[in-house]
Amino acid sequence: MVITEIFKSIQGEGTRAGLPCIFVRLTGCNLRCTWCDTVYAFHGGTKYTVDEVLDRVGSLANNGPREISLVEITGGEPLLQPETSALAERLLASRYTVMIETSGQRFVGVLPREVIKIVDVKCPDSGEPDTFDMANLAAVDEKDEIKFVISSRRDYDFAREFTERHRLAERVHEVLFSPVFPDPSGAWAGLNARDLAEWILADRLPVRLGLQLHKFIWDPAMKGV
Repeated sequence: MVITEIFKSIQGEGTRAGLPCIFVRLTGCNLRCTWCDTVYAFHGGTKYTVDEVLDRVGSLANNGPREISLVEITGGEPLLQPETSALAERLLASRYTVMIETSGQRFVGVLPREVIKIVDVKCPDSGEPDTFDMANLAAVDEKDEIKFVISSRRDYDFAREFTERHRLAERVHEVLFSPVFPDPSGAWAGLNARDLAEWILADRLPVRLGLQLHKFIWDPAMKGV
């Protein structure tokens, strides 16, 4: 496997935000979202065997008085690498709770059912619309999450309509609407979280507002957090 970084931090997003978590960030992505905050994971990386990844995760998880049991596989796009499913299986066998964050362009049904899948649906202003594999709607279940990263009112309207048309709140554990965080270097402005919250309230949507908690704790440009 080609890995950009393996690190310990606080889970910043989704329904487990705030929990200690070990992150395995795989290298490579086939999409180029306009607001991507992990472009450093597109190239480079270090080759690991699955056993070496497990050893590194174990050393971080057990380096303290209590074991960290939550592991997230992310990227880049982790499903580009064929070993990802095997890594997930090995982590599950080691009694970790395993999450994967994926763009939604690859079929998540290749993963073990026990993996908690956080599946993006790309909105129009991402620059990667219409990349979602609709087969993923049948591959997710009540423990999984579907996420929309929203940068404009147009994105919000798309996400609302998609959520309602496909009855996402009945398919998965949570539907997440996450505002784009402003780029520290000014490459994009982001979306005011209050605006998104007020749109959700006005429409009474059964979705969760998701903020990137780690970007409020550490410098938004910092890696490894």
